[in-house]
Amino acid sequence: MSASLDAAGLAKFVDHTLLKPEATRADVEALVEEGVRLGVYSVCVSPSFLPLDGKGLKIATVCGFPSGKHHSEVKAAEAARSVADGADEVDMVIDLGAAKAHDFAAVQADIAAVRAATPAPVVLKVIIESAALTDHEIVEVCRAAEAAGADFVKTSTGFHPAGGASVHAVEIMSATVGGRLGVKASGAIRTAGDALAMVEAGATRLGLSGTAAVLAGVEADGGY
Repeated sequence: MSASLDAAGLAKFVDHTLLKPEATRADVEALVEEGVRLGVYSVCVSPSFLPLDGKGLKIATVCGFPSGKHHSEVKAAEAARSVADGADEVDMVIDLGAAKAHDFAAVQADIAAVRAATPAPVVLKVIIESAALTDHEIVEVCRAAEAAGADFVKTSTGFHPAGGASVHAVEIMSATVGGRLGVKASGAIRTAGDALAMVEAGATRLGLSGTAAVLAGVEADGGY
């Protein structure tokens, strides 16, 4: 897939992201302006910045972020508020401890609670923190997300000390969901090579904070 992607093509995969706790309203407005200029798919911001004029871009936000250690009903309420405030997409964090304990039924129930609060056409992405999971756990959590009605599985918050996206994790996630769900790679994707490798591995969306530098790298190489 990456062989035919130029910078403009890759931009359409991108959730242009700003989730730093110290971000200001001015920072977010600048993010939108840059996203429009770069031609990205969406901007992804913290829920306290909603409502937000995306100037034609989709608006994504996060839920239960970044730890996932919130009651399911609180995650559901947060997600519902974000949708009421105009979010098109919600990226929720699973209870990672439940996944590590192999209580995948609890993981599924947690996701299902948020799904019930964010009915279609809202897009629900499920952040699994793949760097903190074994291959088996990645597979089982992806299966739980699909069973709960999610639209995407997503590698990482970008805040976990275990790390962000890896090609290996994206390959496992993509194989598990088999095209029935999207796969979002996020966290530690800083170069054009990183981004294209994730797409090649099966990512259908990319979460990038350094979008301009990544796209400039693709442009400098004349496309991939």
